[in-house]
Amino acid sequence: MTISLDPVRTATARVAVDRDAVVAQIDRRIFGSFVEHLGRCVYNGIYEPEHPTANEDGFRLDVVDLVRELGSTTIRYPGGNFVSGFRWEDSVGPRDQRPVRRDLAWHSLETNQVGVDEFQRWLDLTGSELMMAVNLGTRGIEAALDLLEYCNHPSGTTLSDQRIANGTEKPHDIRMWCLGNEMDGPWQTGYMTADDYGKLAARTAQAMKAADKDLELVVCGSSGSSMPTFGDWERTVLEHSYEHVDFISCHAYYQERGGDLASYLASSIDMQYFIETVVATADHVGNKLKSSKKIKLSFDEWNIWYLDEHRESDEVNHEWRYAPRQLEDVYSVADAVVLGNLMITLLKNHDRVASASLAQLVNVIAPIMTEPGGAAWRQTTFFPFSVTSRLARGEVLKPRIDAGTYSTAVYGDAPLIDSVVTTDGSDAAVFLVNRSQTEAIEVTVNVSELGVASVTEAVTLWDDDVYAKNTLADQERVGLKALEGVVLDGGTLTVTLPPVSWSAIALA
Repeated sequence: MTISLDPVRTATARVAVDRDAVVAQIDRRIFGSFVEHLGRCVYNGIYEPEHPTANEDGFRLDVVDLVRELGSTTIRYPGGNFVSGFRWEDSVGPRDQRPVRRDLAWHSLETNQVGVDEFQRWLDLTGSELMMAVNLGTRGIEAALDLLEYCNHPSGTTLSDQRIANGTEKPHDIRMWCLGNEMDGPWQTGYMTADDYGKLAARTAQAMKAADKDLELVVCGSSGSSMPTFGDWERTVLEHSYEHVDFISCHAYYQERGGDLASYLASSIDMQYFIETVVATADHVGNKLKSSKKIKLSFDEWNIWYLDEHRESDEVNHEWRYAPRQLEDVYSVADAVVLGNLMITLLKNHDRVASASLAQLVNVIAPIMTEPGGAAWRQTTFFPFSVTSRLARGEVLKPRIDAGTYSTAVYGDAPLIDSVVTTDGSDAAVFLVNRSQTEAIEVTVNVSELGVASVTEAVTLWDDDVYAKNTLADQERVGLKALEGVVLDGGTLTVTLPPVSWSAIALA
């Protein structure tokens, strides 16, 4: 499908790529995702034993295929708020002996039919890596050490032999571990002050690294930049835990509010502020402690989430239902453009944001949707994530952008264009967003230093209706379109971006 830009005015912008402006070598963990025992993410999402495509473990293979296409790498599990009430022992051993528990976080019933070992087998199908979270809300150091032993010790101890007896001979060898979840949030079971959490996280991290010094540990940062303790929380927690941990987490969700599309399209400005604030705070603590180490950021929850609307609904209630439909946002073209822009921001800060997890993966604020017994399909947000994960290789380059601005109520004047570039020395990719609601923008990109000679792919996500969505009734209403008129001539790439669009161009 191709596009015509005749009905809109055309502005201009310039992007220059400096081969020496390297942000970082790409770590594939920047393309991670998140599976939580919440709503229909696990049950009737990735796991549905009665589905025609289900394998012997009950996993939907149509969903597995979409996850592989999406290109998600590291998967954070099992939460999220869920983890603060999680007893990992409930989730292993014979399925018919596993207890049914109440999940206080989302007021639903948890059958534990999918647990640690099953989830690892699902990851093997998708080619993804497990990023495990431990419960520091209602449990603590001992439970974390037991889970670590069960998962990672080869054999010869009580818990490792229990794993083997449960049918998993080889250790899971999980390298990245989250020390709790959103412990600053009063909605979190067992939430605590920064001082109390920082001390607990430090002791837990020290003990886990005594068991395996090469683990990578993520300490909880703020649940969002709007939290009243934002910044001070990071400082206090890191003053306790700095030398024991490797990452501090960041969580951020965005949505259009009050019909203010202009501000919504500039949401990545807030993500940039979030990252810069956490980096400055972490480096302040490091300097204060005279440490040579730099703390990395794990942006292990980020997405579009219409939280205001869910708060006004009664979908999270006290009926204690099994796998209820919760947080099933249906995303528009505008949502996908914003998500693509957030990915650009993560890449432009990849020197410090070394890991990220799109929250979540299936059904719950997710790029993939399913119907029980029926189809699985791609949401609009699927496309910028899958294309970026596939095309971004080698090093991230931060380009110089010369473009006009537009006025927003929330962020003041915002640039009309955003962009990032990646290259592996032979191939390159240019990712671009046009935030204008009215104008197509002709962008000239100076790629002369990349040594590229041809355009191998040019796609855009754009539609006359910025609120067009893919639904159960119309699963392919929105998709990628060919971006015509892309010209590479003498080291200059010329492309016209439709209004409210995300685009990707592959060069060879």
